[in-house]
Amino acid sequence: MKKISTFFCLLFCLFLQAQEYSSSNIHSHNDYAGALPFYEAYANETGVIEADVFLVKNDLMVAHTSEEIKVGNSLRNLYLEPLLLKFKALGGKAYKSDKPLLLMIDIKSEAEATLKVIVEQLKMYPDLISNKNFKVVISGSRPAPSKWNEYPAFIYFDGRVNETYTAQELSRVEMISEDLKELTVWNGKGVLTQTDSEKIQAVIKKVHDQHKKIRFWSTQDNVNTWMTLMNLHVDYIATDNTSALTQFIKNIKSTFYQNTEFYETYVPKNGAVFPKNKRPKNVILLIGDGMGLTQIYAGYTANKGRLNLFTIPTEGFSITKASDSYITDSAAGATAMASGHKTNNRFIGVDEKGQSLESITEKLAKKKYKTALISCGNITDATPAAFYAHQSDRSYSEAIAADFLSNPVDILIGGGTKEFRSRKDGKNLAEVLHKKGYTFSDQFSALDTIRNNRFVVLDDASVVSRKDGRGDFLAKSLAKATTTFSKTTNPFFIMAEGAQIDYGGHSNNVEYVVREMLDFDRLVGQAMEFVDKNPETLLIVTADHETGGLSLIDGSIEKGYVHGSFSTNDHTSVTVPVFAYGPGAQNFMGVYQNTEIYNKIMQLLETK
Repeated sequence: MKKISTFFCLLFCLFLQAQEYSSSNIHSHNDYAGALPFYEAYANETGVIEADVFLVKNDLMVAHTSEEIKVGNSLRNLYLEPLLLKFKALGGKAYKSDKPLLLMIDIKSEAEATLKVIVEQLKMYPDLISNKNFKVVISGSRPAPSKWNEYPAFIYFDGRVNETYTAQELSRVEMISEDLKELTVWNGKGVLTQTDSEKIQAVIKKVHDQHKKIRFWSTQDNVNTWMTLMNLHVDYIATDNTSALTQFIKNIKSTFYQNTEFYETYVPKNGAVFPKNKRPKNVILLIGDGMGLTQIYAGYTANKGRLNLFTIPTEGFSITKASDSYITDSAAGATAMASGHKTNNRFIGVDEKGQSLESITEKLAKKKYKTALISCGNITDATPAAFYAHQSDRSYSEAIAADFLSNPVDILIGGGTKEFRSRKDGKNLAEVLHKKGYTFSDQFSALDTIRNNRFVVLDDASVVSRKDGRGDFLAKSLAKATTTFSKTTNPFFIMAEGAQIDYGGHSNNVEYVVREMLDFDRLVGQAMEFVDKNPETLLIVTADHETGGLSLIDGSIEKGYVHGSFSTNDHTSVTVPVFAYGPGAQNFMGVYQNTEIYNKIMQLLETK
């Protein structure tokens, strides 16, 4: 089975590198049976539209069986007339995009008599048969190949794998088709056996060696089948749902990602040997915004089966439900972790009635803890804001920024310069912070030269996505915070957010998700190494919620690629993992509400 899976993973990887599919590769199978014959397939610019025809009283009637023939459903009414109108409206183009179009006419009655009428009717449409972007392909009951040259040049034929053609006959073949059931009993689920796959590949190679395109009939009509046929380089994918297949093909660019930057994971030095009765002095809380199990496994796959998170021996699960919703947003989710209190969506650091909740940073500061908040997004966004602000709506970004003035957090690193310096109320919070003893900079590079142990660095240009060049923002920020705090004897609490895993989920973009996930995982490895060197530190890694409803429909651990599918562009309600490493890690095992993350931290620090 591993051999088969590896084989298909390699195929799909090669497919995406060598061939790009579009709606031109779609064969609208039995198009006339759909809710909108012709029009749905045409609207999706499919490459092939198929109509089965019967010769009835010297006219061509479209139907799957003779019993299903309905008055008015003629080839002219359903296809030729609409096509002519479209061609005229587009100045002779088959499609606005100038893509080609094949009309496959599958003859269900006697071949020669039916084809004679097809030719007669087509001659009534000179604008169609003379168009270089339009071809008519005869399938089903066909005259013998030796007679094909007797028909006008605008008539092409659907060949068969088991037929042998002369050069002249082959010139009239537009495509070659085969019944997939003749080659495999595969039902469209799982993967093909190696034997069946090799048989199908041999047929495809035979057709391609003749410089012709191939399609199969009797195929299942689902995502796994479409993907498998694309893996095999089948030229035309048959479907009864052209809209769904069109969307699937369009989405491939954003749902497939081949990783090229691999890294070795950190090997834990202490593993699970931290004394169970030992309490931590310091806490590092890493929040992967939007990070569910699928995002994590996507990262694991893309990094060829390596992930720092998967070397952490202690795991649990957090239930993320908000007070007023089955599905939480980042505001309510982060507030729960920052205060130990469930609240409504959009609420930042306040309870359901809008009353301020004491955050973990505020409570720990009273115990002489040093605190830092880091995000590779805007620092006034919901997750970091919940650790220092108190507002009834997450959109109040300027009010959220102003709340920082009364919060004891020592270090703040992220984006959000304008909320501090270019405010609508004209206030310059940077000046206020300077008077309070902070160093303020809007240049991330200043991190290397700041000597003050209280500082705010907000640089919007440094919190672009990883794929747009963010670089090691999170790693450098965490290193600066831990280095700064290590110079004192005070305990510390650091929250660092991988904000843009969530952005990738909202964008339904697998590359975005995976690259952000791997960047966050590097941060996890860095934090684990810090814990091993500073064994009084507890590391907790979790998420506020999952974003995108991501599922993985294909991938290769050997090659490092992932193909995903999203069910939504918003959050979902699934539980999210909690990983813990260091003294007290065992307390984070099990399944619990997200508020328990706060409670467990405070219980371990004995400051509740």
